[in-house]
Amino acid sequence: MNKRIRTYEDLLEEQQRLMSQLKTHEAKIKVDVAGVKEGIKPLNKAITTINKLATRDNTAPMMNFGLEMGTDLLIRKLILSRAGWFTKIVVPFLIKNYSSHLVGEEKREALINKVKSFFKKIRPEAGPAPQSQYRAQQKAAEGNGQVHTAPKPAATTTPVTPASDTNK
Repeated sequence: MNKRIRTYEDLLEEQQRLMSQLKTHEAKIKVDVAGVKEGIKPLNKAITTINKLATRDNTAPMMNFGLEMGTDLLIRKLILSRAGWFTKIVVPFLIKNYSSHLVGEEKREALINKVKSFFKKIRPEAGPAPQSQYRAQQKAAEGNGQVHTAPKPAATTTPVTPASDTNK
């Protein structure tokens, strides 16, 4: 404030000058805050990774159980078989915790759908197959030169047991 305010117009001019000065300072502060946030990103990633190593994600307990079993088998029994007791305890603990966070929600859903489709292939829905489908499969097999017939049952012989004498 270099000059004195004598009239209302001078007051309005000073207000405009101060408002523009305020906006430039706010813009500078926003740029500085963005720079600080950018500078903290590596630290934030390190803290997130440490948090993932120290805690376990329990949103899918069955998936975590499978991961724990696989980790125990692979890491503890095979890779660290000759390591000391401390290493056998700490390393699998950290790997289990971190791997529970790696299997994200989308991956969990995709894995669950794959498992469901696998079981549908193994054991299809109950119900008889339509005759038309069976005939179409049979014709396709005959067209390829492959004739699928049901295996004939082996001839079974019943052992002959001597009749017990009931006329004694």
